[in-house]
Order: sequence, then C-alpha cells, then structure tokens
Amino acid sequence: MKTILPPQVITPSDVSVFLAGTIDMGNSIDWQQKFIDRANNEDTLNNVIVFNPRRASWDHTWTQTIENAQFSEQVNWELDAMENADVILLFLESNSKSPISMMELGLFADSGKLMVCCENGFWRKGNIDIVCKRKGIDQYNTFDELGTAVIAKLKKLVESR
Repeated sequence: MKTILPPQVITPSDVSVFLAGTIDMGNSIDWQQKFIDRANNEDTLNNVIVFNPRRASWDHTWTQTIENAQFSEQVNWELDAMENADVILLFLESNSKSPISMMELGLFADSGKLMVCCENGFWRKGNIDIVCKRKGIDQYNTFDELGTAVIAKLKKLVESR
C-alpha cells in the first residue's frame, strides 16, 4: 500500500481508500496507522492507495478559516481525497465528538463508498445508526470488524480491475 498524506498531490489510482473519522486534533489513538499496518500484510493490496488525513505537520494554532492557506489546503485535500477514493472507511471512537467526521458522513452518505464503525458510547450513535440504516451504509460493531470488511472490499476491487 502507498500512503498519501496531506498536502501531497492526489493522483488517480486503480483502487484507493480514505481513512475518515476521529482524530480530535491529533489527540485520539492513531487508528489510521493500525489499519495501514494491518492492510500492509495483504500482498494483493500492494498497489492500493491510502489517503490518510492525519497530517504530520498539523499546527493547532492555524485559524480555521477559508482565508488561512494551510487550513484551506487541508480541508480541500480531504474533500478531494474522499471524492477520488473508492472506499471511505469512517471510524467514530466512543469517547470523541468528531463533528467533522459526522459532516463527512452527511456529505458522502449517498456515495456508496462509506463503511462505518460507530462505537457504543459515541454521543450521537443513534443519529449515525439512523443515517446509515436510511442510506444503506454498511456498519460494523468494532474497528477490527470494519478493518476486515474494508480489506475484503479492497481485495475485490483489486481483483475486478
């Protein structure tokens, strides 16, 4: 797998996945790397692109406005990556608020790309469950189940191309 981090240029690929979900300004566990490590053990996924929004050089002092070039670049990178991805893995940790992740769920609910795990205890789990059911979005009970399902879907996509 090849990981693309912001602000790297997004290039079209045969198969790609975007890792959406809880980051909490960098304070959450690095579940993105956990997924990448697991997927890297799959030989058939060598050419899959992973769009990981967890920016190594994120600066918490950036003003979150459209006028701030770095912030605008990050948000646009994420939106471009989700639009280009074949699969959007969305993970919501139980102890997070994840307002941007919820917005991303709404933006891409009709895309057919989302695969979601919203842990028990998440403050808006009921809302997430209803949106997923209403839109026919596959949901998983644990991060490990989500990872297994996403890897299986990526393998099928690789085989079909």
